[in-house]
Amino acid sequence: MEVNPISVILVKSDSKGDRLLFRYPFEVQEKKVTSNMRGKNPYAIKTTGDLLFQNPISVSSNIRKGVLTGFSDEVLSTLFAVKTELCDKKFELKINDVRFVSHPTLLQLRNKQPDNDDSGLMLVNIVFALSALASHSVVKCYHDLSQRMGIVLRHEERRCGFVSEQTQVMMTAHDEGYTNNHSAAFQVILEKCILANNIKKMYDDLCATGIVSIRINKWIPLSFCLPQKVHQWHMRGRIVEPEDIERCLQALRPYHSLLLLYPIQHLTDFTSLDSSPSLLRLLMQYSPLKNLQTLAADSDLTLSHVFELTAHLVYWAKATIIFPICSKNKYVISPNAPIHMNSPLMEKFNEVFPGCNLIKSIAEFSLPSSLGQKVNPLFHSAQQSQLVQKIIWMLQHHLLVQLHTYVQYMPTENGLLQQKNYKKDIKSPSPRASSVLSTSFPLNEFSRTESESGASTISETPEMFMRNCNLENISFISTDEDKHDYQEELLLDFPDDERSSIFKVQATNHPEDLKLFAKLCRKQYFQGNHHIEEIMYLENLRRSQLLQLLDKFREVLITYESEDPAIAMFSCST
Repeated sequence: MEVNPISVILVKSDSKGDRLLFRYPFEVQEKKVTSNMRGKNPYAIKTTGDLLFQNPISVSSNIRKGVLTGFSDEVLSTLFAVKTELCDKKFELKINDVRFVSHPTLLQLRNKQPDNDDSGLMLVNIVFALSALASHSVVKCYHDLSQRMGIVLRHEERRCGFVSEQTQVMMTAHDEGYTNNHSAAFQVILEKCILANNIKKMYDDLCATGIVSIRINKWIPLSFCLPQKVHQWHMRGRIVEPEDIERCLQALRPYHSLLLLYPIQHLTDFTSLDSSPSLLRLLMQYSPLKNLQTLAADSDLTLSHVFELTAHLVYWAKATIIFPICSKNKYVISPNAPIHMNSPLMEKFNEVFPGCNLIKSIAEFSLPSSLGQKVNPLFHSAQQSQLVQKIIWMLQHHLLVQLHTYVQYMPTENGLLQQKNYKKDIKSPSPRASSVLSTSFPLNEFSRTESESGASTISETPEMFMRNCNLENISFISTDEDKHDYQEELLLDFPDDERSSIFKVQATNHPEDLKLFAKLCRKQYFQGNHHIEEIMYLENLRRSQLLQLLDKFREVLITYESEDPAIAMFSCST
């Protein structure tokens, strides 16, 4: 796996020279007969200089069974004991199939004063050996970790001479009879040296979980997250790049919610004494039933700060983004959900919900279903609460996918016309628009609006009253004074074919409905890129108000259900 480090190497350089002090893992591979000596054919024709250009050149490999090979300690120390000019900068070197990355750090020794001959300076370099196939973002993350290590070591050297003490212990172990047995020397160093143990634990954490949480010199905390690793546990080997997470977090809205992937009591290490107090306040008010805006108000934090804390939890794979759990949410089984009779999730689910079967519980969402559809009116409150907790558990383990309603504007039989440049500034109606209004669509004589309670109120203008008193069943003919009739103004910038299709909808008789419909069309909300929750938030609409509009204009609007792409990257279905 290209995200794991192959080796971690510590190199120092000072007035006494450069030296490789420690490397992990340090198991020395047994010397084997090279391929060109094994099974050598005595009758084979020796290649000459001319034949070398005719044969393909074999590519050497310095990785064998996941261990770095082919580099002696002297070669590595020479490579990474860089000059002063390269200190405090990114260092990257590729040799065959290995890529080395580090951030060389120059520090001032505590027991020596700076002078002109640089005798009081020491270069330390924490080098990570990676596969040459590692992505640019993985290399960037390891460079960041090396830089953090350099900053911590510089601080500890200034505070108590930690680096000087540790390097002396390592050099003594190398000098006391272990020159020809580097593995024995490294083992002694691991037993006596705190810094070596810090490096070992850092390597083990990176390979195991991708999260590093150590205290250098038992004092300075060092926390690091390798997102390409920590998000793999539910992504089936798919690499999640930091850019993907950042793109998702940029789509955060106040109507989103936070879902912790671990119980709060299990986050004690993550929320240690050095963590932000605001994070603790956020966790105290946490609930997957609250949106971020409500969570910010309950925690007495600004919404922007809640976004930052949410991004922090998501980046470290401690939480994911969902919509607040409510009766309207519609869920379905994730296409790649790891559900089978021998799945370890079966036993895990039974431990949390004794007597319940995961297969039976998740089968209820074989077809898209809302939480409200699953709640029986005869259910006891405890049963309803357990149903909500089951959905939360299945969302935490990425077994369910939430579906949202999207709207597609389809005004003609062939779909949407190519002319989509709706004008915002309407100057004057076109003759064609007047013709369409006068011949193809008779206006309703009354303007009917619906109140909040559902009752209807009828308002009649003086002009309408005069016409109704004298003429009946006569369609209204546009005149010069009626150029700015609401239908003409609202739909003037629509293509003729689309306008004709819209005029066939009975709801166009209601000015408020037509006005809202035209407004949402112009803002491109009906192009299949916005679900109804987002439209409600952006336009400050009630759900009932928007659903009624979609129903009234169902002749030209098509609704369908799909996952929200803004948060789909945290689902197994992607």
